[in-house]
Amino acid sequence: MTAYTSYPKFYVSVDCIIFGFKDGRLKVLIHQRPYEPGLGELSLIGGFVQTNESVDSSAQRILKEFTGLDNVYMQQLSAYGEVKRDPGERVISIVYYALINVDNYDSHLSDIHNTQWMDVDHMPRLCFDHNDMVQKARRMIGETIKNEPIGCNLLPRYFTLSLLQTLYESILGTSIDKRNFRRAIAEKDYIQATGMIDRSSRRGATLYKFK
Repeated sequence: MTAYTSYPKFYVSVDCIIFGFKDGRLKVLIHQRPYEPGLGELSLIGGFVQTNESVDSSAQRILKEFTGLDNVYMQQLSAYGEVKRDPGERVISIVYYALINVDNYDSHLSDIHNTQWMDVDHMPRLCFDHNDMVQKARRMIGETIKNEPIGCNLLPRYFTLSLLQTLYESILGTSIDKRNFRRAIAEKDYIQATGMIDRSSRRGATLYKFK
C-alpha cells in the first residue's frame, strides 16, 4: 500500500481556447456539449486526459481532432479547480489557448463537431467557468502581443499594415492611433515589405510578411 491510496481521486480535463482572426474580428471556436452535464449548452473545446498521455499531448490531440491542424501555437494558460465548478464530478481543468489561421482550419469538422466561430466581444453564455477562461486568455494574448510577434499565427502569410493594426485592436479591445502603431511596429522590426501590392485595396497598399 502506498500513501496515494489514502487520498481522493479527481478527473483531469483539458479545455482549449482556440482563437482565430476572421472578418477583421478576433474569434473563439465553440460547440454544443454532446453530453451531460450541460447537454446542448455552448462550451469551449475540451476533453479528458487519457491514462496513456500527458496533459500537453492531450491538448494537442483535442486540438487536432477539432481543427485538423498540427504544430500550432499553443500555450498553457492556467488550472481551474474550484470544488463545484463542474456539477457532474470533481474535475480539475488544465486550460490552453491556441492561435490558428482560420484559412487553414478544416471547415468540414464544423459539421462533425457542431462548432462555430464566435466574436470574442460578443461571447454568449458558456457553460461552467468557460467565459472567465476566454477573458483570461485574451488578456494574456494582449500582453504577449505587445512584445512577441504572435500575430503571425492568426494572419495570412501576406497582409497590409491596416489588417495588422485591426488584429491588434481586436485583441486589445481598443482603437490605436495609426501613426503611433506604425512607429511601434517599425521599432519592433517584426515585419518586412514584400514589394507586392494588395490589388483589392483602393490605394494599392503594400503587402508585408513576418520575418
